Amino acid sequence: MQTALSRLATGTLTSVSLTEELLARAERAGDLGAFVTLDADRALAEAAAADRRPGRGPLHGLPIAVKDNIHVAGLPNTAGCEALAGFVPDRDAQAITRLRAAGAIVLGKTNMHELALGATTTGGPYGPARNPADPDRFAGGSSGGTATAVAAGLAPAGLGTDTGGSVRVPAALTGIAGLRPTTGRYPTGGVTPLSRTRDTIGPMAATVADIVLLDTVLAADRGPAEAPDPREVVLAVPAHHFTEPLHPRTAEVWEHCLDVLRTAGVRLAPVRLPEVETAEELAGFPITLYEAARQLPGYLSVATGGTEPAELLARITHPDVRTTMERVVFPQAVTESAYRAALEVRDRVLVDGYRRIFRETGAHAVLFPTTPLPAGLIDTDTERVRLDGDARPTFPTYIRNTGPGSVAALPGLTVPVRSAGPGLPVGVALDAPWNTDRRLLGLGLLVEKLLEAGA
Repeated sequence: MQTALSRLATGTLTSVSLTEELLARAERAGDLGAFVTLDADRALAEAAAADRRPGRGPLHGLPIAVKDNIHVAGLPNTAGCEALAGFVPDRDAQAITRLRAAGAIVLGKTNMHELALGATTTGGPYGPARNPADPDRFAGGSSGGTATAVAAGLAPAGLGTDTGGSVRVPAALTGIAGLRPTTGRYPTGGVTPLSRTRDTIGPMAATVADIVLLDTVLAADRGPAEAPDPREVVLAVPAHHFTEPLHPRTAEVWEHCLDVLRTAGVRLAPVRLPEVETAEELAGFPITLYEAARQLPGYLSVATGGTEPAELLARITHPDVRTTMERVVFPQAVTESAYRAALEVRDRVLVDGYRRIFRETGAHAVLFPTTPLPAGLIDTDTERVRLDGDARPTFPTYIRNTGPGSVAALPGLTVPVRSAGPGLPVGVALDAPWNTDRRLLGLGLLVEKLLEAGA
């Protein structure tokens, strides 16, 4: 697939022509709710400068979309919350600094689930981020606006953030690629905080190849990321929590993927991961709430000019977000002893459990459906969604599969499945051992290639 990045690199496309086209598309597709802020004048000026001075870096002249909780100097940083609409950072986040140094141009700031506390990007003050595959459905969250922008062709690539699945879930639901790097791989300064041990920026793009290039810049890592021989690849396939139950469309695509990989010579090793069913309940949520309570209120106070907690809560639009924020702003919900117990569960059960699986099977990654079901309807499925005949809470249902690996700080990649016939987008995910991000991206290149060919 020839992408805008490859066309810029070969000189068959100018930055100005690309930027003009993207801005025009974004204006025409305003109903999709991808962008909160477009920085048209500055983007066009920087594109013109890029065309005059070629060769600045590997992302030279590339316009990107940035989730609205990642600071961009001179642009509002709302984090999807009306209370923050007046907060304009005076310096870029460290990740943006790296992207600009490589030649990237910020096209604008994208819609997101309010304060990154949800998986749908609906119910906030800027309206829903709609799924380009079916605008009556949500794009997922919390990085829904970036996913919408990339999937709709309004931006070649973009940034989201991922705590429990907020890059991979919307990427899978809209049919693009998304990476959660090993926690700590990318710089974190200049991002609206939730959890210091779980938060990370993550790149999103149409193809894994473009993710590879973005990762090279964001991590300052030029290590190899090449597709291996499929006959030398072992993937662990968990046959419980991650696949029980699945929506019929997801199950169909999942079985298709397994057939394609098996036919290509990839060895699929069935495994059972330890206690992942309770990973978020026992570790993920307590860790996130405790750490958010010690970071987010101070950040919000500074960003809103000292707004009182009660006033801030009253200006939160989404009821579920307001309920969660009550536990953050008035932090008696998770005690220090409960937090320490959650860290113990994380280390003793999840971290050690994943290590054992990788060691005993020789697997290079764990393979699973990114989400148990495709995107839900905005009007009916944002609070509860039906799966296997039951109405289930939407947020934990959509992060069911991405949560365990993120609690354990694993790098995770979702790859779109484009060869399984018509229907809503479905992604397959790979979680790899710690600090094996470049090898994970090589596996992603392989899986993407095999699935595109249909093998």
